[in-house]
Amino acid sequence: MLASLARLFQLRPILTTAILGIPVILLIMIGLFTIFTLKFLVFVVAPIALVVWLFRKVFKRRDDTTTY
Repeated sequence: MLASLARLFQLRPILTTAILGIPVILLIMIGLFTIFTLKFLVFVVAPIALVVWLFRKVFKRRDDTTTY
């Protein structure tokens, strides 16, 4: 199989790049996007949500009508 791929690359380098290059680049881009999205969620969104939750929990009104 490697020999046939090497032969294909020698005969048609642009076609081989299109066959092998585009899916690999697409997978790399999807992986990087996923990693950056998870980092953004963990290091930006989660701390902000935690601070807002703690702020609301600490400074909420003490009403006698609430039954939590």
